Amino acid sequence: MSSTIWSVDEHLDDILAAVKPLEPIELQLLDAQGCLLVEDVVVEVALPPFDNSSMDGYAVRISDVEGASEEFPAVLTVIGDVAAGDGGLADGRSVGPGEAARIMTGAPLPAGAEAVVPVEWTDGGTGGGPAEGMRAHSDAPEGASGEVRIHRPVTPRAHVRAKGSDVQPGDMALRAGAVVGPPQIGLLAAIGRSTVRVRPRPRVVVLSTGSELAQPGEELDGGRIYDSNSFALTAAARDAGAIAYRVPAVADDAETLRTTIEDQLIRADIVVTTGGVSVGAYDVVKEALSSVGDEDEAGGGVDFRKLAMQPGKPQGFGAIGPDHTPLLALPGNPVSSYVSFELFVRPAILKLMGRQDVHRPTVRATLDTDEALASPSGKRQFLRGTYDAEAGTVAPVGGPGSHLIAALAQADALIVLPEDVTSAEPGAEAEVILLR
Repeated sequence: MSSTIWSVDEHLDDILAAVKPLEPIELQLLDAQGCLLVEDVVVEVALPPFDNSSMDGYAVRISDVEGASEEFPAVLTVIGDVAAGDGGLADGRSVGPGEAARIMTGAPLPAGAEAVVPVEWTDGGTGGGPAEGMRAHSDAPEGASGEVRIHRPVTPRAHVRAKGSDVQPGDMALRAGAVVGPPQIGLLAAIGRSTVRVRPRPRVVVLSTGSELAQPGEELDGGRIYDSNSFALTAAARDAGAIAYRVPAVADDAETLRTTIEDQLIRADIVVTTGGVSVGAYDVVKEALSSVGDEDEAGGGVDFRKLAMQPGKPQGFGAIGPDHTPLLALPGNPVSSYVSFELFVRPAILKLMGRQDVHRPTVRATLDTDEALASPSGKRQFLRGTYDAEAGTVAPVGGPGSHLIAALAQADALIVLPEDVTSAEPGAEAEVILLR
């Protein structure tokens, strides 16, 4: 372990300098969700690809419905149906003078038609008053023929979505660097793209160490506690956009831990351990990691450090295995491990994904507390808090203890007290890291 005391910023800078974005790959659209585009996507087909109706109604010529009213309706001959997916009227017919075609939403505007009259502005072919809708073609095929009375005129191109009114060939659909979310996937599918080139979501392996750890659902016997860290950190990795694998807790045996980590490297772009990085007789992570992979190769080995922070003083970072897979070794106390994940692992995951901004948003807020908050000199302290955006305040939750996981579950922010602050008074302004 290094005897140097590292600052939070130095440790993070060292991690981000060593972690490189993953190589781009071509993925199916749904597999690319949450990934970063590495190419500009240019539209190749117009959207919509043809003039189509935005309403269920009748495709007509403007001159045929000019001056139409309920008292003096325009009476037109219905020459057929145009449904979504059709190429137009049967036999390539056009809408001629005195004619109309029943048309459904999304169906192509037939030749000769200049606008669409909503069905509610007609009698629906019944010979009665205003219609509320159309009868299904399967129930009343005769609706595609006969006569329809139009009760209102329309303007040219009324209720018609023009070809290319959304995007046209040559338009820029998405630029490199965009994050592929649901709307982007919808656009890519709409313009006919089935795959896209992106930086993939990193694979994160998370494992806890400690013979005292039991799996939730097991019976607890003397001296054992449930493993919460691996669940929390796996969920946090997924929340950051990674594909995360949780490994059941490993006992305090260096050889078992070493073998477990080596077995996991095949599916890891980054490994996160929690526990076993302090100075106790059973803190075996340092012992185990000293011989995982080849330390003699450039970039190999894990450095264990002391950081000027609370919670989270003991930390480890390095590269292991033949591919120099990044490994971050976090403390075992639940709050320490989660705070460490937010400060160091989450930015590393986002860097692997190719993101430019890898940090949580921060704000300045007024401390809403009844008494001053104490902080150790020379250490940057991170306290759990709840942030009120409307009031611009932040209130501490729970005490400073690194085992207080119940308070962590209530928090949505971290209150940052700098190294040179030993007391933060009520009403003082503080930096706040937003966690949600």
